[in-house]
Amino acid sequence: MTVWDALVGQPQAQSALQRAVASSTHSMTHAWLFTGPPGSGRSVAARAFAAGLQCDTHGCGTCRSCSTVLAGTHGDVTVVRTEKLSIGVEAIREFVRKAAMIPSLGKWQVIIVEDADRITDQGANALLKGIEEPSPRTVWMLCTPTANDVLATIRSRCRQVSLVTPSLAAITTLLESEGITTKKASFAAQVCHGHIGRARALATDTTVAARRKEILAIPSRLGNIGACLEAASWVVSTAQEEASAATKELDATETEQLRAALGIQAGKSIPRGAAGPLKDLEEQQGLRAKRFVRDRLDSVLVEFTGYYRDVLMIQTGNETKVVNTDIRPALTKTADTSTAESSIHHIDAIGECRQALRGNVLPQLAVEAMLVSLGSL
Repeated sequence: MTVWDALVGQPQAQSALQRAVASSTHSMTHAWLFTGPPGSGRSVAARAFAAGLQCDTHGCGTCRSCSTVLAGTHGDVTVVRTEKLSIGVEAIREFVRKAAMIPSLGKWQVIIVEDADRITDQGANALLKGIEEPSPRTVWMLCTPTANDVLATIRSRCRQVSLVTPSLAAITTLLESEGITTKKASFAAQVCHGHIGRARALATDTTVAARRKEILAIPSRLGNIGACLEAASWVVSTAQEEASAATKELDATETEQLRAALGIQAGKSIPRGAAGPLKDLEEQQGLRAKRFVRDRLDSVLVEFTGYYRDVLMIQTGNETKVVNTDIRPALTKTADTSTAESSIHHIDAIGECRQALRGNVLPQLAVEAMLVSLGSL
């Protein structure tokens, strides 16, 4: 099994990357831009490419270079990710300095930026300088949903690798190879919206599968303003509870480690100069929780979009294209009591909510406005 086997349903991208790995160092591009929809495997492709570049046999999957790259422990492969809302200029400058270093173990100094679309404007300018003046043994790999998510000047200096939504067959085959039954694998692939991680969770985690059903039951209950507001409260509070559960232990560990580093003892007053770092950490943890909530809400909106897309398929005589077949009775009832035009308006309202959540609109207000709109159209 090679490192390229992890690229599910991406034959063209895989071929392009393998050709680049096999080429001479003189024809290697120093900056790459990996684009594709959520779940298509942008960072997976970047890691496989990095392993292939470091491997003597172009990505065997078993040597020390491949193993350490995939495990995230290779000294010359740095993965940049953030749990906050953005990646700031200071962080980017540090990675630009890292990129200028000569490889110590492998053939290349590789910097993978998993969330390049979250880089701030100042950070993007700092990154541009690093890409414009690359070291001869450095390769930048930027991962974004679309090419327009990075500055045009950065985009023009990168070779783009476009990933596509994996096919149902490819996702099903992957899940089956992991020991999941054909029935579960096929259904998860069908309803995951092309997101491999989502498919795996739906097939293996009963909590995730149950939550999906709870979300898809909401549209049929939006009969009045009260029901809309109640549903909005449940959606937002659930996302916040999940964020708290996911970050609580990590927050406590980080705080304990920082307090120890600052010499703060339990029951004693905080030493001079320690309050600032503690406040900074608290702010960073707040941003991480905020991002988790926003990402969770976005996944809910994806399910809503799928619901009304299925309703529209029924209304337009394309029932064979319905995705959420397990809730067909609810979909049919909604289709019979509304019009294709209203379904399109519903999908537009959900899109507007997604845009609002990307800005500074309070999640509660954005979700309430959307659900009231869905209930009234």
